[in-house]
Amino acid sequence: MRVVNLGPDPSLAYRPNLEPKDSKDKSEYRNFESGSLFDRVFNTYRLMHTNQTLDFVKQKHLEWSGCSHAQMGVMEAIMNLDQLVDESDPDVDFPNSFHAFQTAEGIRREHPDKDWFQLVGLIHDIGKMMALWGEPQWAVVGDTFTVGCRFQDNIVFRDNTFANNPDEENPAYNTECGIYEPNCGLDNVLMSWGHDEYLYRVMKFNKCSVPEEVSVCCSMTRRRDGLRTDCPVDVNVRLSPQGMYMIRFHSFYPWHSHGDYMNLCNEKDLRMLPWVREFNNFDLYTKTTDLPDMEKLKPYYQSIIDKYCPGVLQW
Repeated sequence: MRVVNLGPDPSLAYRPNLEPKDSKDKSEYRNFESGSLFDRVFNTYRLMHTNQTLDFVKQKHLEWSGCSHAQMGVMEAIMNLDQLVDESDPDVDFPNSFHAFQTAEGIRREHPDKDWFQLVGLIHDIGKMMALWGEPQWAVVGDTFTVGCRFQDNIVFRDNTFANNPDEENPAYNTECGIYEPNCGLDNVLMSWGHDEYLYRVMKFNKCSVPEEVSVCCSMTRRRDGLRTDCPVDVNVRLSPQGMYMIRFHSFYPWHSHGDYMNLCNEKDLRMLPWVREFNNFDLYTKTTDLPDMEKLKPYYQSIIDKYCPGVLQW
């Protein structure tokens, strides 16, 4: 894991000598073939694709789904990402906290009426805090994929990083559906372990949701640890089911960007897919060297946090 000491003005430490609005063409994003960060990125995926097995994923669910590692509010969690540079990302080499606000602001410009969508942009990567608590980055960051069935063709570095993964040689896991039924739905498969699934589990554990078929709620009336026993916001406030899909599957690039794993999808997954793709436009293409003034933006986004997921959460 790379931890950085930002000093008094973190934007100065990570702002290259480029014009403030410098940006690159969309075709230049997600370059996994060359670039100054290639070795770092490839090594992260090599370790991920070697170690992320079905058994490994089941073990991580046991370790992390109990949310017993910390207690903090959402904004504090976001600012903890000041300490993290994502080693799987070929596009940026600055702390993930900036990317959180970049994504949220991009969504805010295009969807000013959807504050829940802006919130998802802000919080979507905070599950990466696992790396600050000892998880190696290959178990936290990067594109996700389904375990328990054949590793499909559009996984990053598919051809040269899975050779030492024992599931690659297990015939039970090497059919198109593997251990799953056709069209069983993504809710019923196991994804490689990472920040997407962890944040989804945190939201569920903290009663920040109700069954997704109905709606997704981030205002809870009771905390199981007694930290809060009344709800400070309107109990009718809901974070949409689309938002929870964005959180859970935004790193599932083989699916949402390349069409892999469609044989496992049900009607619900297909309804959610356009929303995940819309989110991806902001998650990916807002990564620029024009870093946001986070202190100015905090009051606005804190008000949205207070609306949907207020107070102290367990992580």
